[in-house]
Amino acid sequence: MVVESVIGEEAIAANLKQFLLVLAVSLGVATLAQIFSWFRQIPYTLLLVIAGLGLAIANVHLVTLSPQLILSIFLPPLLFEAAWNLRWPGLKRDLLPICLYAVVGVVISVIGVAFSLNLLTGLSLNAALLVAASLSATDPVSVTALFRELGVDKRLTTLIEGESLFNDGMAVVAFSFLMALSLGTTEWGIQPILVKFFTVIGIGIAVGGAIGFGISFQTQRFDSPLVEQSLTLVSAYGTYIITEDLGGSAVIGVVTTGLILGNFGSCIGMSPRTRVIVTDFWEFLAFFVNSIVFLLIGDQLRFNSLRENLTMIAVTVGAMILMRAVAILSLSKLSHLLKASQIPFPEQTILWWGGLRGSVSIALALSIPTILPERANIIAIVFGAVLFTLLFQGLTTKPLLQKLKLLDNQTLRQRYLELIARVVALNRVAQHLYTAKIPGIALEFARYQEALIEGKIEQMEAEIQQLQQKYPNLQDFAVEQLQAELLAIEADSYAQFVRTGRLSKELAPLIQEGLDKKTSSSSNSF
Repeated sequence: MVVESVIGEEAIAANLKQFLLVLAVSLGVATLAQIFSWFRQIPYTLLLVIAGLGLAIANVHLVTLSPQLILSIFLPPLLFEAAWNLRWPGLKRDLLPICLYAVVGVVISVIGVAFSLNLLTGLSLNAALLVAASLSATDPVSVTALFRELGVDKRLTTLIEGESLFNDGMAVVAFSFLMALSLGTTEWGIQPILVKFFTVIGIGIAVGGAIGFGISFQTQRFDSPLVEQSLTLVSAYGTYIITEDLGGSAVIGVVTTGLILGNFGSCIGMSPRTRVIVTDFWEFLAFFVNSIVFLLIGDQLRFNSLRENLTMIAVTVGAMILMRAVAILSLSKLSHLLKASQIPFPEQTILWWGGLRGSVSIALALSIPTILPERANIIAIVFGAVLFTLLFQGLTTKPLLQKLKLLDNQTLRQRYLELIARVVALNRVAQHLYTAKIPGIALEFARYQEALIEGKIEQMEAEIQQLQQKYPNLQDFAVEQLQAELLAIEADSYAQFVRTGRLSKELAPLIQEGLDKKTSSSSNSF
């Protein structure tokens, strides 16, 4: 017993040292992007992959990457954070194309990539299907980090984040079925596929919904930022574990919980201060986990294996990009015909090229049992394809966004918001100067300060007016911002009444009802 205890303590100490080493390298690389201006041109997640590649070239491998480690420890907080920040109004607007991309798009990708590999390289159909299923998930970790770093348009961000979050669940379901088919534990057929799909997805939504709404109503009764922050963390991991144990899609479960808490629970059960604290906590946790995951992706590469499978990797990458283009273009057209939801061609181009793959694909490939004879080839192909999307597509996405003029609008909006914030802040300063009676301050000095502030306010208001005249769409953007603020204030007021016991249930926002009616009448008029 003593010997086993000593061995256990030594293993814990060794694992802790490995973790601290990985963390030190990850945060060191992430810090470079903040210190040196040249590195700021590259999203820090891609810098971490490059650093990991450098370690792999030097034959320095920090830790053995376990698929269970990625799926059970790293994936839940990353999924939850992305879902927490995904706003339901934008998601609802484009729910049809997102679902088409996430479901039909995965089917198109799996079929196209698998048959290309089988016909052009001679890889067995079972192995080709597993490769295709692993790579059908557009990783929300990679996409979310990259697009937030670049600051793309809100709708485009919602489209690509929403698809990434939902199609992960679809990809895992497809991979699980194909794995069982390869191992001979299930039979091929439309009925088994549909039963498996609806069962897994249904369990995920049911568990995620129950936990999300349960915590939302629970937090109505108190206001404790640390407790509510802890509840969101427990809900992310708890939903993942419970859903997986019940045989459902843990990914869909966590996404459902995150969407409910981010859009419903945070409005009815959290004060503005608590929401800020919880959001900041999840932003930190996502940065922390991203810093580790992306470094380990690069660090785990084995270049000899990549070189031996270079032809199959090239075919996979080509088929993957082609099938992605077919899926995005055809399903966007179908969405427009069904719902008149127009997605402009430049946005479709970014959706196509921005379909990066990452940790989920690698975790699925590594989870293949060793009894499958082509396991090593599958892992090498998946690693090579992931590396291509992260480095080549990831590093060229920003120039493509600039070429398509999709970043200019975001920069303009940011400048507009900065001017609005400065005017509001300076008006408050001027109000303070007007009302404050500070002994020892000469009247002339106070008047000079007032004149100086008023001059700055006039200058900024003139710039705001110029921007509004030159870019009329900014007025709509300002209205959207104001509406969001008004809805938040109204929801906070209702939540306060519930917490004090003056209301027994949360009331529906009247402002939102008015906005919905306005939107409906506007749609009917066209």
